[in-house]
Amino acid sequence: MSEDGVLGPLADRYAHWLGLDATQVVRDREEAAQDIRAMQLVLRMERTSPPSWHRAVALAAGVAAAICLDPRSEPDGQWHATVAAYVGGHIRKVTRRARGAHWVAAQELPGITVTGGDTQVRALVPGPVAELDPRVRRLQVGGTDVPPDVPPDEPAGAERATDRAGAVDGAAGGSGDALRLWVPAGIPMTLGKAMAQAGHAGMICAALLDRDGESGRRRLTAWRDTGFPVVVTRVDATRWAGLQEPLRRDQATAWTGHGLLAVRDAGFTEVDPGTVTVIARSPG
Repeated sequence: MSEDGVLGPLADRYAHWLGLDATQVVRDREEAAQDIRAMQLVLRMERTSPPSWHRAVALAAGVAAAICLDPRSEPDGQWHATVAAYVGGHIRKVTRRARGAHWVAAQELPGITVTGGDTQVRALVPGPVAELDPRVRRLQVGGTDVPPDVPPDEPAGAERATDRAGAVDGAAGGSGDALRLWVPAGIPMTLGKAMAQAGHAGMICAALLDRDGESGRRRLTAWRDTGFPVVVTRVDATRWAGLQEPLRRDQATAWTGHGLLAVRDAGFTEVDPGTVTVIARSPG
């Protein structure tokens, strides 16, 4: 992992995105239909066993980073071209739900599945939305919501990650090794929306750590090797305002001094353009 890796363009664009006002966000987000790329997040939603809100959001953050840090996304890997094209532009994400045979079919597509408790999320290798596989297109975007539950005692990590090649086992690390996410309770978002925003946070954190010299790359490697553990907390308006203050003062110092980063949404769905939807603190 290095600043010349697949995540380099995302590190370059992060400060640019944060510096845009709402009008500039709208202008910046425009793309020709054939150029739009997205990572599809598939949430398993069986009728009798709904997913955990907190675990789904946490798993989305970790698995989005895992796609980019997978050996198959490295320069000689089979995913490199499509992942590099995606990271070089807008990092759009779409959350879809699947159950039964449709969930099984989603496992046949290139990607990574992560499990935390009774919750499962599969991130598919990103690509052009105009060329979606029919097995993805038939999965519904609506209905990806459950009420927030009680936060789990342990970070949600990649207790089991599977792809077409088989299974990879990993153990979630302690909370000090976890990526920490704060989500504002006062900004209404469905679970699917929150998962997409968390996925952005996971990728941005990985990109910034990879650019942060030897120390940052050590922390990134440790996060990966412990299964991308993530802790998610919903916060009220007072706590949310306090979390944003270091970022308002100086974005660069917020990262270098506190390991803090923010996700700003393009405003296509649910929230206004430029809304800060997640604040994160890097692992380690």
